[in-house]
Amino acid sequence: MAACAVVPAAKERRATADALAAAQGWHMTAIPAGAFELAAWLPSHYVAAPDLTIYIEGDGLAWLSPDTPSTDPTPVAPLALKLALAQADGNAVYLARPCQYLANSNCSQRYWTDARFASEVIAAMNDAVDALKRRSSARRLSLVGYSGGAAVAALLAARRSDVVRLVTVAGNLDHRAWTEFHRLTPLTGSLNPADDRAALARIPQWHFVGARDAVVPPALVRAFATGMPAAHVIELPGYDHHCCWAKNWATLWREVR
Repeated sequence: MAACAVVPAAKERRATADALAAAQGWHMTAIPAGAFELAAWLPSHYVAAPDLTIYIEGDGLAWLSPDTPSTDPTPVAPLALKLALAQADGNAVYLARPCQYLANSNCSQRYWTDARFASEVIAAMNDAVDALKRRSSARRLSLVGYSGGAAVAALLAARRSDVVRLVTVAGNLDHRAWTEFHRLTPLTGSLNPADDRAALARIPQWHFVGARDAVVPPALVRAFATGMPAAHVIELPGYDHHCCWAKNWATLWREVR
């Protein structure tokens, strides 16, 4: 049991992402973005197209236990990267969150705990999205966010005019309702996508949620989407917060497309 509790070192977690990406000819690049440097993985070559899909990672290894924050939030199993690599068609890239994979002088634990969606975090992510858009010469963006990355994707979409599609997977879209549901400490240093519902209402949205997800229950996602005609909630039997998104993503992506 002690062996099962051992968390891979940050270097090993980075190597896992590198190996997944390299198997499909993707490479990592570091993007200067506001107060941070953000890690992104992208294909070696793009097919000329006006559309780009950007996959945003979840919270990663934010906590070692309910009361002990991690010292490095790099994901153990980067699910959003797996989704990006499984996309059935079109140009896609993967964007990590601040302090994941890369050591930054500005990285403090608040950026993966109560301030994980802080205004400076969203500003940095927005800068990185701009950089990835320029690299691919895209004009239109689809943002796909997993778990906490869904909140980032929604906050970005509400602030941009080039997002034509918002897709979330097991997404934490109202962290105020989420912390109340789980009786957790509120994320007082974070922006909340639920406060931007008016700006988001104009954007076509697909919110995938697992019927067995105990981390982000379907009821929370449905409450967020209430009153937004362009928001579609797709609840999948047998799925939870981790299973079986990457395995079936090619099929789910075709549904969105």
